[in-house]
Amino acid sequence: MWAVVVNPISGAGRGAVVGSEVAGYFASKKVLYQVITATSADKLRINLEAFLDKNSDICRGVVAVGGDGLAHLVLQLVVPRKIPFAVIPAGTGNDFVRAQGWDLQAVDRQLDAVISRPPQVIDLGLVDSEWFGAVLSTGFDSVVNEKANTLKWPKGPMKYNLAIALELPNFKPLRYRIELDNQTIETEAMLIAVGNGNSYGGGMKVCPGAVMSDGLFDVMVLRPVSKVEFIRVFPKVFSGKHIEHPQVEIFKSRRVSLHADAIAYADGDRIGGLPVRAECIAGAGLSWHP
Repeated sequence: MWAVVVNPISGAGRGAVVGSEVAGYFASKKVLYQVITATSADKLRINLEAFLDKNSDICRGVVAVGGDGLAHLVLQLVVPRKIPFAVIPAGTGNDFVRAQGWDLQAVDRQLDAVISRPPQVIDLGLVDSEWFGAVLSTGFDSVVNEKANTLKWPKGPMKYNLAIALELPNFKPLRYRIELDNQTIETEAMLIAVGNGNSYGGGMKVCPGAVMSDGLFDVMVLRPVSKVEFIRVFPKVFSGKHIEHPQVEIFKSRRVSLHADAIAYADGDRIGGLPVRAECIAGAGLSWHP
């Protein structure tokens, strides 16, 4: 029995379309499955939890059809139960799927792997008591996320770009204490990203060297730059070349503690105010690679 979890409103309704395609795929393969969906994240979590509580012994895996928010929700339920999971991209960002190395257009190939191959272990982040798959971040991007969540227009990635334009003129670097495995750093920073995966925000390779199999986070620290310099460097995040800037530094660490008067987001979901403590848990999840 497979659980096909669908967020119908992800990706401006794309979740419902792809969810129907995934259900059709399972039906065509004569594979036993159950669709689990809801009109809110809270209700979806309740429905999935009830299914897993009843069927954990026979559940072969959870296939989440949506974006990074749905992936984040599913992680909280499958990881403690050691149930394999896959994320079929149907959201705005889809960075968890990108980090795994899947082609976002190769849904049938991904589903073929799910039903025919055993899952492999992947690393996951644990921030306080919450699991995350891709990136934990704080600083300017969290401020932008806060603003974007208040905007009703535009939809999709353009909402994030508008929030950047609204927040950048007034943003000031924050003072952080960053505690890593072997050192403590006191510094002003505009942005700190703790990468288990390599991208967020729909393909921004903020931690381009991060992989889900080394048991370590890549911690990217952007120290203060002028607003003009930030605008000049920002587009390079899509290729990962921003790390060549002299104000950017990357650290490898299994544990990270962040202290500041700031908030944090993980996988696009609000974690809350700092301080937070995160640990990369090697082999915590079960999923499929290309």
